Amino acid sequence: MADALALQVDRFPTPLGEGVIVSDDEGAMRLFYWDDPAHRWEAALKQRYKHFTLREKRNAFDHVKAFKDYFDGDVFGIDTLNVAFGGTPFQNKVWKALRRIPAGTTTSYGALAKKIGLPAAVRAVGLANGQNPVSLVVPCHRVVGHDGSLTGYGGGLPRKRWLLEHEARHAGHDLFQRKARR
Repeated sequence: MADALALQVDRFPTPLGEGVIVSDDEGAMRLFYWDDPAHRWEAALKQRYKHFTLREKRNAFDHVKAFKDYFDGDVFGIDTLNVAFGGTPFQNKVWKALRRIPAGTTTSYGALAKKIGLPAAVRAVGLANGQNPVSLVVPCHRVVGHDGSLTGYGGGLPRKRWLLEHEARHAGHDLFQRKARR
């Protein structure tokens, strides 16, 4: 049996519900989910890592502080958090591209597919986006439909809208006002 990956979990309040962070012993974030009654984060963790130990640890590596700063308006503060992607090479490519979408802006699945050099892979990009285990830090919420409409988000569309409006407000521009003026 392979050695078990040592992970720590922390939960903290946000304006959008309880957040759950799972990190490894080196400080790399392995998962961020919104907690819910079904504890989907636990299922996602078990699917991604077959052998792991999990212990409670408060504010490991100052991750919670970075999230609190984000919710207090420093929407760029989570950009530098260390993340261990743990996906397929294609998923990792998509997730790295997601991290390059600046706070306060959005892109479409098609534009993201073009950015990674695979313009015909729009659906595959969408699937990889939906498999992102480190939401918010790997900002899958910044991907919208080609017409600017809000599309699916694992945390729910109300959270997605809130996050986009929060980032636009604190990054210095309003996405929804800009869209309405076009």
